[in-house]
Amino acid sequence: MHLKLAAAAIAVLTVTAAGAACAEDFVTIPLETTVNAPADKAWPKIEGYCLIGPWFKTTCTVAGTEGQVGSVRTIAGRVRELLVAKTAWSYTYSQPKSPIDYHGTVEIQPIDKKTSKLLYTLVYDADALPKHEAEDKAKDKAQRTAQFTNLLATMKTAAEAK
Repeated sequence: MHLKLAAAAIAVLTVTAAGAACAEDFVTIPLETTVNAPADKAWPKIEGYCLIGPWFKTTCTVAGTEGQVGSVRTIAGRVRELLVAKTAWSYTYSQPKSPIDYHGTVEIQPIDKKTSKLLYTLVYDADALPKHEAEDKAKDKAQRTAQFTNLLATMKTAAEAK
């Protein structure tokens, strides 16, 4: 009897584990740049939740209170992102309907009185990419890295603007 229960428990755990994402399924893209401005001066220029629209040269609208946890931005009329966390100098969003469990965090950190570090970190489940994209995960990661590296450079320019 105990053996049957143990075997059943192992079978359930095996099936559950097989369907669960593992750490190696997720891709993390950590990007950073130095901003030639103090964090307290730079952050107000880049913290707007819908500033990503003009930076990507597209549209962005917000449902809910702009920049508050729970607000949803829609980029280019199709990409919906939920603001899930916010601090004085950071915010994190997710794409709740995304099959790749996509998340991003934008953060600024003071370095000294004149400079700061701007970080943009992306995390997603590469194993859940559509088949044609999953065949070349490295290419997908490289495309996302290039796209968000350009975005980070645009954010740096905005943060340093007088």
